[in-house]
Amino acid sequence: MKSSSDRVSVENEIHVNPDGPPPAKRRRVERKPRTTEYLDLKAASEQNEKDERLLDQLTVTLRKKKKIVVIAGAGISVSAGIPDFRSAKGLFATLPKEHKLKGSGKHLFDASVYKHDSTTSSFHTMVRDLSHLTKNAEPTPFHHLIASLAKEGRLLRLYTQNVDGLDTSMPPLATTVPLNPKGPWPKTIQLHGGLGKMVCSKCNEISDFDGSLFEGPEPPPCKGCEETDNVRTSHAGKRSHGIGRLRPRMVLYNEYNPDEESIANVVRADMRARPDAVIVVGTSMKIPGVRNMVKDMCRVTRERKDGIAAWINLEPEPTGADLKNCWDLVVQGKCDDVASLVHLPHYDENVEETLVVDEKKYEKDVRGVKLEVEIRRTTPEANGSVKAESRDNSPLEAKPQSVQNVQGMPTPSASPKVRAALPTIKPHPKQSKLSFAGASRSTTPKDTKKAPQRKPRQSKKAEPKPPKATINNTFKATKVASAPPSKVPAKRDFESGPNPHVLSPRSAMREEFSLRPRSRPAGFPIEPQKTVEAASPTTPTTPTQQSAHLSSLGTISPSSKPRGFASLID
Repeated sequence: MKSSSDRVSVENEIHVNPDGPPPAKRRRVERKPRTTEYLDLKAASEQNEKDERLLDQLTVTLRKKKKIVVIAGAGISVSAGIPDFRSAKGLFATLPKEHKLKGSGKHLFDASVYKHDSTTSSFHTMVRDLSHLTKNAEPTPFHHLIASLAKEGRLLRLYTQNVDGLDTSMPPLATTVPLNPKGPWPKTIQLHGGLGKMVCSKCNEISDFDGSLFEGPEPPPCKGCEETDNVRTSHAGKRSHGIGRLRPRMVLYNEYNPDEESIANVVRADMRARPDAVIVVGTSMKIPGVRNMVKDMCRVTRERKDGIAAWINLEPEPTGADLKNCWDLVVQGKCDDVASLVHLPHYDENVEETLVVDEKKYEKDVRGVKLEVEIRRTTPEANGSVKAESRDNSPLEAKPQSVQNVQGMPTPSASPKVRAALPTIKPHPKQSKLSFAGASRSTTPKDTKKAPQRKPRQSKKAEPKPPKATINNTFKATKVASAPPSKVPAKRDFESGPNPHVLSPRSAMREEFSLRPRSRPAGFPIEPQKTVEAASPTTPTTPTQQSAHLSSLGTISPSSKPRGFASLID
């Protein structure tokens, strides 16, 4: 067994890095912990620097953020004359006295109202009164703020719990009923329906709400169902399937929401879009579904570095373990005051039309002032630079025109720039010719040829090795161009002897093996010659035999000149 010291040494060897120390790990920047800050708009006179900073943060959020989600309740419509639900003057507190109900007015918003005629009659009266209020009400400043956000394209979604329809009456916040299960979806999502539509309980036909039909304990019948039943029973002779009853298309407590699946799809899509601001305003968040939606939306928004979640209400924020550390900013005050502080233009206003100009003040301050601008032309000096000379040689149309006094416009502006002269192109001087000794000078200039274009540089290849000096390579036939005069020996006159008809043995041998034509004038081009085979050993050696032999053979004219042969013979 290994001892403990051996184990320690092995572990040390494993952890040692031969290449040096490990690279430094990337430093993790931890985000600052999120805290909740409070702003009270009621105590405007007692604001300090912190309150001003928070107020500036709220206004910048509503003016600059690009994907804003607003979750609104009935509190944003109180200033329009429509009561909320849970406040001291809300519907839950006032309805029992008006309709002589036992308990809270919340029972009139429960699905059990259709079980008894008395509760049904009270429900119809309440719905009719609410419809009358909403038709005479006007959108509040905060409604206009939300519509301006939608018009500017910075409103991701408005989730409203209101049934009054003040928000959906504005074109930028229009909605669709029923809500589509798949996108695209409208800007406004009604979580609890609205009083603008009524629906049949049997055929599900949706039509505009008519408050005059809802009188007494009996719900009004559906006209579409009546026509269908009349045709079925009177003309077809079949039994009746029943006639549906109309009811307002608003969701009551303890009943199914027909748009539940579509609303869930919209919420999931907006959470994937990661909004950068969530504004929860005018709601107490007592509805479990709304509470869960707000919690998830705030969590996703606060995961962003620049995300902010704000609560705006007269009442403090809701408490609970699920909503702990859920807000960045809690504003206690009226939502209309926030809209006036942000001061966005209304969606139906034109900025150009709202601009008012005082004509008298404009005449006095601007139009009464006349400006004169004089542009002087600077002439180049006698000892000017090359640049000044090039301007003098510019074409006539490129020179600046004569400048006069120009009367200025009402608004002072920069003086017009003088147009720069066009540069003249001077011809390049031709290269002087060089004279060389011994070269013939010609008075007429030769035609200059264009330089051939360079070919692309080719890759270097291995240079071939020179061939070995063998006798075959030495006597290889090649075509000879005009040879330089220094290497070609001058033609010798062999006829200058005392006896031109008698040749010496050396002259006869030279004549026989000569590669030059005999009867050719000087300067005549040499024709290609053929290789000459070696002379046979039976060649005559006497002068008489040589002359007879040469006369019979004729002149030897090889087609080419063997390489290196002339130097051997000469």
